[in-house]
Amino acid sequence: MQEPDDAYIIKSNPIALRCKAMPAMQIFFKCNGEWVHQNEHVSEESMDESTGLKVREVFINVTRQQVEDFHGPEDYWCQCVAWSHLGTSKSRKASVRIAYLRKNFEQDPQGKEVPIEGMIVLHCRPPEGVPAAEVEWLKNEEPIDSNQDENIDTRADHNLIIRQARLSDSGNYTCVAANIVAKRRSMSATVVVYVNGGWSSWTEWSNCNVRCGRGWQKRSRTCTNPAPLNGGAFCEGMSVQKITCTSLCPVDGSWEVWSEWSVCSPECEHLRIRECTAPPPRNGGKFCEGFSQESENCTEGLCIQDKKPLHEIKPQNIENASDIALYSGLGAAVIAVAVLVVGITLYRRSQSEYGVDVIDSSALTGGFQTFNFKTVRQGNSLLLNSSMQPDLTVSRTYSGPICLQDPMDKELMTESSLFNPLSDIKVKVQSSFMVSLGVTERAEYHGKAHSGTFPHGNNRGFTTIHARNKTTYIQNLSSLSTRSELRTTGIFGHLGGRLVMPNTGVSLLIPHGAIPEESSWEIYLTISQGESSLQPEGTEVLLGPEVTCGPPDVTVATPFALTIPHCAEVNSEHWNIHLKKRTQQGKWEEVMSMEEETTSCYCLLDPYACHILLDSFGTYALAGEPISDCAVKQLKVAVFGCMSCNSLDYNLRVYCMDNTPCAFQEVVSGERHQGGQLLEEPKLLHFKGNTFSLQISVLDIPPFLWRIKPFTACQEVPFSRVWCSNQQPLHCAFSLERYTPATTQLSCKICVRQVKGHEQILQIQTSILENERETITLFAREDSNFPTQTGPKAFKIPYSIRQRICATFDTPNAKGKDWQMLAQKNSINRNLSYFATQSSPSAVILDLWEARHQHDGDLDSLACALEEIGRTHSKISNITETQIEETDFSYSRQNGL
Repeated sequence: MQEPDDAYIIKSNPIALRCKAMPAMQIFFKCNGEWVHQNEHVSEESMDESTGLKVREVFINVTRQQVEDFHGPEDYWCQCVAWSHLGTSKSRKASVRIAYLRKNFEQDPQGKEVPIEGMIVLHCRPPEGVPAAEVEWLKNEEPIDSNQDENIDTRADHNLIIRQARLSDSGNYTCVAANIVAKRRSMSATVVVYVNGGWSSWTEWSNCNVRCGRGWQKRSRTCTNPAPLNGGAFCEGMSVQKITCTSLCPVDGSWEVWSEWSVCSPECEHLRIRECTAPPPRNGGKFCEGFSQESENCTEGLCIQDKKPLHEIKPQNIENASDIALYSGLGAAVIAVAVLVVGITLYRRSQSEYGVDVIDSSALTGGFQTFNFKTVRQGNSLLLNSSMQPDLTVSRTYSGPICLQDPMDKELMTESSLFNPLSDIKVKVQSSFMVSLGVTERAEYHGKAHSGTFPHGNNRGFTTIHARNKTTYIQNLSSLSTRSELRTTGIFGHLGGRLVMPNTGVSLLIPHGAIPEESSWEIYLTISQGESSLQPEGTEVLLGPEVTCGPPDVTVATPFALTIPHCAEVNSEHWNIHLKKRTQQGKWEEVMSMEEETTSCYCLLDPYACHILLDSFGTYALAGEPISDCAVKQLKVAVFGCMSCNSLDYNLRVYCMDNTPCAFQEVVSGERHQGGQLLEEPKLLHFKGNTFSLQISVLDIPPFLWRIKPFTACQEVPFSRVWCSNQQPLHCAFSLERYTPATTQLSCKICVRQVKGHEQILQIQTSILENERETITLFAREDSNFPTQTGPKAFKIPYSIRQRICATFDTPNAKGKDWQMLAQKNSINRNLSYFATQSSPSAVILDLWEARHQHDGDLDSLACALEEIGRTHSKISNITETQIEETDFSYSRQNGL
């Protein structure tokens, strides 16, 4: 009537096996082939009312110990045997097993990043158990019901399959396994469904940008169809297209020559005419001014009108007209003579300031041109060629950069205005060839000097004059033409991410959780170029770019990390470095000093960058005040070259700029527009704040292949011009000339040295032909490929490992093994009160670690630091490596992990 069922022993609780038979005289259990003792049986008897036969029911208990002690080829089993007068009957064998469920999953689901409408497959192999575990899936801690969503299938071998990914499918997925003993949860797998950007339609072509002549039109499109989301790829291709256009220029009309006089008319007049056809007005040009017809008396007064000779008509008027013509001619002559005298006087006075006569008008064309200055030769027996005829003048060729102001207003600066911005400037231009001959002839330009260790102020005003041709001035050291700003944007959500300005060293790290859930912000990052709005006070200098992050009206839940490069050689004994912020009114105020203890923000100075933890967006800059003469600014020295308009000339341009990537990028951008090529790997020069100037010279030029233009072999830059450059790159130009077009190789040395300071030698060995020149890598880092990174791939530390670290170190410990020890192991030794005010100090410390290691991602050193503290498992390094190797954060792996 009832056979024993298979049973499972849970923990240490025994199980009961039952057996019922009718009619039965006896019932006994046999387990594993042996009879169970009669005393272990519990029997009950009853009467079946329908048949009147006796019903016997027997049960026994089986303990965990009995099952564990059995070592047979099969599972522990029991069978009941019943006897009656009709014979013997045996039941089925019932197996008894110990139930369990292992702790670890055989395969945890792994996070994925998939494009929208792509297939998602999350694998899950539950822990080993008896009986076998049942599996269910959770999304963001909510059960998934595949019966209610046809797009989701959870029946295939415990795996979760999403046939077509939707944005709503992004989340954290967990595999849950359970049986009669226990329930186990897998590691959560983060699924990110991203959308690759798509271009919108092109706009209409704009109007031609010039009213007359050759110009350009442009049209644009935006990456908003759709916009990239959740780390999706930005659109490939150009967002702006330009084409050339030609607008017809207005042509003003001009008169043809007068025709011959007509036949004399009865009115004693003859006529002549002219037409406005040389050329006629076109395209809206002006019509000719004046009269198209002219008449005059044709008989010189002999013609008779009204019975009177013509000369008798109105004689007084004729005499008056003759007097007016006479007096007008005399007055015009006097005025012309006066203007000529005044002009000659002013011309001679202006030229006496220079002692030279500018005769070359090619300066008006701009660029790097040659100027000829003629002076009276006093007689020199050291002639280069004795066979040459002596000349009363010698032409000195000076080559230097020409800086024009805005061509729209065409107001050009005088030579003296070059030195007006810097009161203590002194520029020397000396010919190495003349020195070798023993001739000390040189040209020096002096300005007024102020005493003091460091420059005070930096007046940028220039003086302009109007001359007959508005001649340009020569400036040995000039700034590049600049753009207003560099800008990059990205859309970030709750998962956070990283915004990088390519090749500038500027980046912004948005931590996980800084932005509220189900929200996304478009965050931008800009670098101001050109003249900074921050005017340093006293002896302060600008050490890095002016960086703006925004939008300024949003608030983050946790501090974000802003990285700004700097050019200072960090030493608290020589520098006092400040972080400054621009207010909404445009004024700059100091936020903090690097050595200051504050809870409003945190600054960590690395050798080449400053990492800042901030709570609000805005415009920030680093300013440094030198404390001693040993304060050092790191300058990057780079040499570019290009052919000049003259096929035999070659221009070398030596740049000295603050050692920040954005300053170098600005130089490279300017050189690309001028056709320049980098000739040698840039080098660092340690420029001390000791008021000594900078000297730049060209050495070891092959004497029979090349020659340098006189007075340009050595150039000197005043200290204040270099020290107060304020991120504006400076350069000197040298013009070399080949003797023959057959010379295609150039070798020389560029020496850049500070007087009583550091010196750098750049060895130039290049071909002046572009197709033979060896290319030099401008930027080593590949961050331009990923300006915007969102979600887990933007961080080097996997999110699961980060949670473990925070949970471990945020808890106070009497032995000091808490977040303070974590900060110390990461070289964060000051202003710890800032971290104490945060809800999770460890998380903020790890955010700072992420900002400092965005390029190397040295997780091994972090793992070693955690092991040294002694509060992580001995397998932390293995866990870290396993997480990185097995996770699908392939982007992090591509960055050197």
